[in-house]
Amino acid sequence: MTKTEAEKLLKKCNQEHVLAYWNKLSKTERDALLRQIAQIDPESVNRCANALSQGVKAFENSKGRAPKVALLKGKALAAAKAAGEKELASGRVAALLVAGGQGSRLGYEGPKGCYSIGPVTGAPLFYFHARKILARSIRYGASIPFYVMTSEANNEATVKCFEENDYFGLNPDDVFFFTQGMWPGMTKDGKIILDAPGHIFMSPDGHGGLLASLKRSGALEDMKKRGVKSVFFFQVDNPLVEIADPAFIGYHTIEKSEYTLKLCAKRDPYEKVGMPMKFGDTFRMVEYTEMTDEQCNRKAKNGDLYFLYGSPAIHVFDRAFLEREASKPMPLHLAFKKIPSLGPDGKVVKPSEPNGYKFEKFIFDILPNAKKAAFLAFNQKEEFSPVKNANGDDSPETCRRDMQAKWRKWLSEAGVSVDESLPVEIDPLYAQDAQDIKSLGICLFADI
Repeated sequence: MTKTEAEKLLKKCNQEHVLAYWNKLSKTERDALLRQIAQIDPESVNRCANALSQGVKAFENSKGRAPKVALLKGKALAAAKAAGEKELASGRVAALLVAGGQGSRLGYEGPKGCYSIGPVTGAPLFYFHARKILARSIRYGASIPFYVMTSEANNEATVKCFEENDYFGLNPDDVFFFTQGMWPGMTKDGKIILDAPGHIFMSPDGHGGLLASLKRSGALEDMKKRGVKSVFFFQVDNPLVEIADPAFIGYHTIEKSEYTLKLCAKRDPYEKVGMPMKFGDTFRMVEYTEMTDEQCNRKAKNGDLYFLYGSPAIHVFDRAFLEREASKPMPLHLAFKKIPSLGPDGKVVKPSEPNGYKFEKFIFDILPNAKKAAFLAFNQKEEFSPVKNANGDDSPETCRRDMQAKWRKWLSEAGVSVDESLPVEIDPLYAQDAQDIKSLGICLFADI
């Protein structure tokens, strides 16, 4: 991009001030700034500016109803599992991982997926995800392409982690890395913020931005060429997730759903999880911050919470649905934050109070657009224990505890006794459940 092209682009969205310090920049700084400007979509910037001037209308959720949530048992479970196994064996399933975050909250400087979580081996989060995918691929005799969304900040380190670990056993040709989109921050009056004379302040566009990134990177086209029908979506910080769970895939297929969500019972009325609600004939995800005290504590006839099931962000999408939605603008979510910016003298100011807006898109905002949506309940202790905080709940300590509790349960069901004082770790490639331990044997690591 040339300076003249940059000027034309910026004029389309009234952001000509971005080039205000051009004459003071070195060639290297100018080239870097032009690369940033080239990534700007004037239409999106205008949308952001309009959102600031008009405000984001709050959604009225008082009429929301709890959705019907399936609990698979007996014949229904067997039928769903059989349908899912057929899809897996036919190579029609892909795994999609959101892994753009850093491990800074955990005191780790690097991609969160590289964070050591194995109770005995210290294996990283990526290890457990990749080995589960490999295990499914081997069991069903078909590859499960693995699409990994990184960020500009951690893409290089993420790819390096996979390369240094020989892709954890996966075929490199089946692993597709792509980066999350970045959006410029803005002042209250809709002006792009510069955090250096030759640099635009940019922040990730949220997990909803993966739709545009999937299309831009060619990942959606790659899925189509491979014959993928169902896309299993999950987040990097949850090593307990049952990736491409056959019953979940099968339920999604049997229901002919475009967007299927796994839901788990809330641990308390105010747990910070999104709640799917039904409005008329469509569904919408309601953030925990949008719920009233009455909604949080409302009881059903059986005494359980009426809005019992929350979303831990484990989904299955119909690929054609993702393609359809990837070309549509998504709702914007605004966050008022403290953003370093240039003062009148051209020097960087680090504010003590929020001074600018970041913009994000959330993947669940496409839920109302699904022609058919479905919801499946699961046991939180079996499949959800995220690593979010350095200490306390949802920390490495609680995650390792829950991982081992799951493995110890398998071992017990298989008739294997392990001293409670010994930490255990099971390679997902060798065992995915207690039955595998009985019939195939396992690779069991114990700190003896």
